[in-house]
Amino acid sequence: MQDLGLSVLFKGSNFTRLLDGLYITLEISLLSALFSIIFGLFFGLFMRINNPFTKFISRLYLDFVRIMPQLVLLFIMYFGLAHAFGADLSAFTSAVIVFSFWGAAEMGDLVRGALASIAKHQYESAFALGLNKAQTYAYIVIPQTLRRLLPLTINLITRIIKTTSLVALIGIVEMLKIGEQIIDANRMSHPNAALWVYGVIFMLYFVPCYIISLGSRYLENRWR
Repeated sequence: MQDLGLSVLFKGSNFTRLLDGLYITLEISLLSALFSIIFGLFFGLFMRINNPFTKFISRLYLDFVRIMPQLVLLFIMYFGLAHAFGADLSAFTSAVIVFSFWGAAEMGDLVRGALASIAKHQYESAFALGLNKAQTYAYIVIPQTLRRLLPLTINLITRIIKTTSLVALIGIVEMLKIGEQIIDANRMSHPNAALWVYGVIFMLYFVPCYIISLGSRYLENRWR
């Protein structure tokens, strides 16, 4: 039977190398997601301030992040700003900063939208019942905001995980780069290896994203 290239995955330490690449991918993406959520919550509250200056700053930051491709941001941070200011930033640190910078803007806009979706009469009803502002946020606004934010936040986290494939272009050897190295090293002996290598990479991306999605679904059911 013709070798379709499956054996290349179990040749030497190829599969272990792919798992090491997955670890690097998850390390960058989950750290970035954590910082994105933390800073995004504060940015979302900042966007809700009814002041022309804060609105201008918020819009400028959000538009800049949305217009500028993540790859360009990576190049600016790693090859531009770090070298221009003499900062000793590793490619890993640069990647976390860029994805956190991007994710915080997206998360902030999600927080702003979730807060804005709370109807005004719910605030008025809470005040009529004798709740102060802190109690209104604790018992009415925040629980509803979290329910609305959960699926959107999970979507943002999975986007960050998938976008980390760009870090190979600043020298980080993550999962896709390792897959490319395996294919190139076995191109002559296993010409069909790409199908299996990229198939495994697809599954390695799919599994953590699916687990995160299942966790989100569980929390949504608990909060109903």
